[in-house]
Amino acid sequence: MDATPGPGVYVHVPFCATRCDYCAFATWTDKVHLVDAYVAAVLEEIAAAAEQEDLGPAATVYVGGGTPSLLPPSALCTIIEAIERQDGAEVTVECNPESTTNELMAALADCGVGRISLGVQSTSPRVLASLGRSQHPGSLRRAVSAIADAGIGRYNVDLIYGAADEHDADFAASLRDVFALDPAPSHLSAYALTIEAGTPLARDPHRHPDDDAQARRYILADEAAEAAGLSWYEISNWAVPGHESRHNLDCWRQGDYRGFGCAAHSHRGGRRFWNTVSFERYLAAIREGKTAVAGEERLDASRYAEEALELSLRTRWGVPEGAVSPDDRRLLVEEARLLEPRDDRLVLTRKGRILANEVAVRLRVPEPEHLSAPKVPSVTNR
Repeated sequence: MDATPGPGVYVHVPFCATRCDYCAFATWTDKVHLVDAYVAAVLEEIAAAAEQEDLGPAATVYVGGGTPSLLPPSALCTIIEAIERQDGAEVTVECNPESTTNELMAALADCGVGRISLGVQSTSPRVLASLGRSQHPGSLRRAVSAIADAGIGRYNVDLIYGAADEHDADFAASLRDVFALDPAPSHLSAYALTIEAGTPLARDPHRHPDDDAQARRYILADEAAEAAGLSWYEISNWAVPGHESRHNLDCWRQGDYRGFGCAAHSHRGGRRFWNTVSFERYLAAIREGKTAVAGEERLDASRYAEEALELSLRTRWGVPEGAVSPDDRRLLVEEARLLEPRDDRLVLTRKGRILANEVAVRLRVPEPEHLSAPKVPSVTNR
């Protein structure tokens, strides 16, 4: 079934077994005793939004975290089943390999989940240790087997590159390990390690990533993905054609989405709003029948158009030719070769993807006669 325009839904699950050194997300390792209370609050928030807001059936549902696979299978399915969905909606759940069990996968398959996003990060124990993560030997293969046995047709693998203790050979080995899985993933996300304020990684400059090393590893990821039959469709994402993440595509196209749970973000027609980050304040607000929204911003037409260009630049359909001045076109296309013409648009080259921020600062909103619609990939849910 082709992707159907419609709202997306994001549900935030803030529980983790351990906290990674690079993580700045709203997650906790000491609140597992509040799982039932949190699930009840999320269900209340979903029910209130369905009654008070004109949401419409969701085209995509994405359950992220944190580690959603730490929830009991019945709790995860109760949340998913509470969300009104379109026929053929894409439903994705993030999981860690260690908590991806046959029982959980069978339950998720029964409640309509068709895609699992596995947070692998690396297959090297030494590199994982340097990130503050651990992974039990064999857990990744067992997780993939559980996904396949449950009949869930698609899974993503997420990797992170640039750890201080990582060498090019380590990342190359992780890529080989991932694409040697049976079945192999039809989607890869590979993210450059970033420094987030307030994290243990930020407080340790000796572990900060090196730009040149990250550039080399990006090239390794791109080459390995292409060799496995995956094509890049966003700077950090590759997929077998037709297997792109519909939820992420809609976000990159500035689609509407509604977030539930503490710290969850939402977007509707240029208005962004977000729930309180505080776990306790979130529970209290929902318990008292109040909104959990803690803040909002509204994008004016100019900023909305600028953001549309910045997001589209990151994707394989690029930006209209008019988004770059003639002088910058000569620089970016003919001299630096960071962009290449494709039909009536300009698309990042591999080198351009590595230096995308340098290109983004030169973008300008084109005059209406120079606007053209991007050729968005056709995505199916089969």
